Amino acid sequence: MTRQQHPDPRAGHDAHDGQFALLGQRRFAPFFWTQFAGAANDNLFKFAFTVMVTYQLQVGWLPASQAGLVIGALFILPFLLFSATSGQLADKYDKKALIRFVKRLEILIMALAAWGFFSVNVPILLGCTFLMGLHSTLFGPVKFAYLPAHLSERELTGGNGMVEMGTFVAILLGNVAGGLIIAIPEIGAHHVGFACIGVAVLGRVAAEFIPATPATDPQLSINWNPATETWRNLKLAHGNTVVFRSLLGISWMWFFGAVFLSQFPAFAKDVLHGNEQVASLLLVVFSVGIGTGSLLCETLSRRHVEIGLVPLGAIGMSVFAIDLYFAARGLTAPAAGSYTLAAFVAEPAHWRVMADLALLSLFAGLYSVPMYALIQMRAQPTHRARIIAANNILNSIFMIASSLIAGALLGAGMAIPQVFLVVGLANAVVAFYIFMLVPEYLLRFVAWIASRFVYRFKVSGDEHIPTEGAAVLACNHVSFVDAILLMAASPRPIYFLMDHRIFRHPLLGPLFRLARAIPIAPQKEDADAYEAAFERAAQVLKAGDLLAIFPEGAITRDGQLQPFRRGIARILERASADGLDVPVVPMALTNLWGSFFSRIEVREGQNVAMVRPFRRGLFNRVGLNVGMPLAANEAAPDVLHARVAALLAQ
Repeated sequence: MTRQQHPDPRAGHDAHDGQFALLGQRRFAPFFWTQFAGAANDNLFKFAFTVMVTYQLQVGWLPASQAGLVIGALFILPFLLFSATSGQLADKYDKKALIRFVKRLEILIMALAAWGFFSVNVPILLGCTFLMGLHSTLFGPVKFAYLPAHLSERELTGGNGMVEMGTFVAILLGNVAGGLIIAIPEIGAHHVGFACIGVAVLGRVAAEFIPATPATDPQLSINWNPATETWRNLKLAHGNTVVFRSLLGISWMWFFGAVFLSQFPAFAKDVLHGNEQVASLLLVVFSVGIGTGSLLCETLSRRHVEIGLVPLGAIGMSVFAIDLYFAARGLTAPAAGSYTLAAFVAEPAHWRVMADLALLSLFAGLYSVPMYALIQMRAQPTHRARIIAANNILNSIFMIASSLIAGALLGAGMAIPQVFLVVGLANAVVAFYIFMLVPEYLLRFVAWIASRFVYRFKVSGDEHIPTEGAAVLACNHVSFVDAILLMAASPRPIYFLMDHRIFRHPLLGPLFRLARAIPIAPQKEDADAYEAAFERAAQVLKAGDLLAIFPEGAITRDGQLQPFRRGIARILERASADGLDVPVVPMALTNLWGSFFSRIEVREGQNVAMVRPFRRGLFNRVGLNVGMPLAANEAAPDVLHARVAALLAQ
């Protein structure tokens, strides 16, 4: 089929209604409820089965103490074995057709599981555990490849946040329902079977309303060898440095979370001295925290894919994991028995524990959602599902490693709070390492801080900043932090052509070198550096990236827009010679003159900046007005100057 036969499903939708508005739209709501039902059913089945073999049966070959580990391992095993194959299927076939197939398979698996519950047949239920893991393995790549096909860049963070929130709510409800239903005397197992079939049917009904999502690589030849395809997928992911290291970052988050989730029962019993209800409370608090953090991402990111939230999330995860260790020290047991839920909550010493748990999970939501959105946006569409499959493989490896490492630490004599402390410290080290490898995360974090806590930054017309393809951004030059504010406004990385003298600044110089900004010197001063700057700018545009230039050539010394130099014309001429039709986006920074970073202060006859920190107080209101892109042949310096001047006057 031609592209014209499948118009972009993201077109024509208002991107300003907020993430909850997606629940009223067919392109998102049926998919959301299909995913919700699947996650709920996975956990209803697994938890009910775990409770049954732990408390209600005596199975000699499956000790109660090992039941949870065996069930968890069987569920994860298909992710290692079949993720590579499922990624290929999701790229090759229509995603709606695949989702419907997976949901039909779920009904069959749950029918077999119901018979296993009715007959109390543990081997059958173990087989169904493996099959439900296979069901989730098939659905995973489809799930994350579906969203960027139906959501715009401005909706992607909110959509991922909704899915992440829905998944953890579904996990929570599934666990609670499974535990309550299986506990019904004599007939609990029968009711679990009926419930699993019912939820599977609801998921299949919801899947019927999912819109068609054509294959991204229909000519793909399936490699059915999971070992070679797994290796190929990892190599494919490794080809994009930012994407691959984001996959590692997400996998680390699953390592981090798995340590806490796996230790909740023992933590509640041995450290907090609580009963089973207290263990359930910890799961509720953790799930609510993840869901809240996931939903906050859209608000904090101003409806863009804002990876500046990832360092913030990493900091919070470490801070509150470490504080949880201190909060859990010295807690005393009740005079008799264990704390009930009411008695546990009534103790003020326990509030800090619950706050730490809620906040570390909230920051984990802030950490993970932008990473998922970044992978979806940056991965090549024809390979997107296979990249997600590689992510699932890595996640499984990291989760298995977390079980082994946590078990080894506990076996070495560490208490559970000490394990939490070690993981919190390790998170700080791993996060710092990842952010050094991919400095874009730190740069966006600095830009996020500057645009929200140094200034009150408002962007108008940011929909004109291209979300894909090469473009030149032309902006007035008011201060030393203009580039940082432009970073905060763009959903994509920007390469800046900047005056070489700014690189000498002890604070800003290292930051712009980290951002791989391109230094340019006047031709009369350094002809070689001048030519090298234009050559590097040409390479940026050839690679399909964004190039920002301040056509005035220097920071204004009087607050007025200065004449534009011919450097931008030369860049466009070179792009045209390379066969590129590069649009030019005019921009104007407003109300920034007079702030700490502008050259408003006159000392010894020179205009200087950064000498009076609180000249305008805190949270100065500044803005960026973005105009309609101009074609390269229309973007003469005088025309651009007029456009930027008009944007300044808005």
